[in-house]
Amino acid sequence: MTVKNVLDSATTVGVIGAGAWGTALANVAARTGRSVALWARRAEQVAELTNLRENRRYLADIRLADTVAPTADLARAADNDLVLLVVPAQSLRSVAAELRVHVRGGATLISCAKGIERDTLMLPTQVLAEEIPEGRPAVLSGPSFASDVASGLPTAVTVAASSLEHARCIGAALASATFRIYHSDDVAGVEIGGAAKNVMAIAAGIAAGRGLGASAGAALVARSFAELRRLGKAFGARPETLMGLSGLGDLILTAGSPQSRNFALGHAIGSGLPLPDVLAEGAFTARGLLALAAQHNVDMPIASAVEAVLSGRASPDHAVELLLDRPLRAEN
Repeated sequence: MTVKNVLDSATTVGVIGAGAWGTALANVAARTGRSVALWARRAEQVAELTNLRENRRYLADIRLADTVAPTADLARAADNDLVLLVVPAQSLRSVAAELRVHVRGGATLISCAKGIERDTLMLPTQVLAEEIPEGRPAVLSGPSFASDVASGLPTAVTVAASSLEHARCIGAALASATFRIYHSDDVAGVEIGGAAKNVMAIAAGIAAGRGLGASAGAALVARSFAELRRLGKAFGARPETLMGLSGLGDLILTAGSPQSRNFALGHAIGSGLPLPDVLAEGAFTARGLLALAAQHNVDMPIASAVEAVLSGRASPDHAVELLLDRPLRAEN
């Protein structure tokens, strides 16, 4: 069977991970008329989702669609032709290793993580390909807050796979009237955009927390995109990908709103407030992002400043001073 036939005939979808984004994507899949198995590791969370039809910890006041079945049975969620892995980038490998024995051969495995594995410097789809070689990896990314998506507010994202036809079929399988999906075969470009923008959003949050003003904030976002673009170019990413939803679009969203966990983390650092109990993905990505940049001889001063602050090697004010003291140069 072709990918199109498999995805067209898929009547069930598995979603691995019942955080805010996993819950939102379960509702997205349910809007296509399919039944959805939503996996959560903790039995008490499964009970809450089943009985209350609400994810009170991560996505309060959003009703879980009737066709979403919460489960603690990993095999039930994994044994589908279409599986969305909605777990943090640093947890993806261990979850994928658990999934391996349950996944159907040729199943579409969509990574919804935005990050870089710290120990290997692999992107999420590379981790999936290594851990589940019988699957067909893809990535979903773009400017999307879980609460907006779960509520059915208009959202547009990108799905990328090694085959443009595969990506198109995924988009057709999951799209709805309010969830528009563009397709691409620029997997590295989509994943680099998603990983880099998280780190840059922390920088934007720090600047806002320090009260540096709207002008500085706009300059920071523009220069952050220049860094993202340079790294993407080194990976062979296409300019239209980096300028699109999964690059510039996602950066604009996450670098400008306290709804972004990365922006909120930066704002707490810049304001001198206690850090959140659970750190945002960008905090774990910064070091890997810089390592990749070094491998490709790419200059990323804003990302370097964020990593220095996160590691305690520089205060927010000192990091800003270092950025402002850089030699003047042509804009690129």
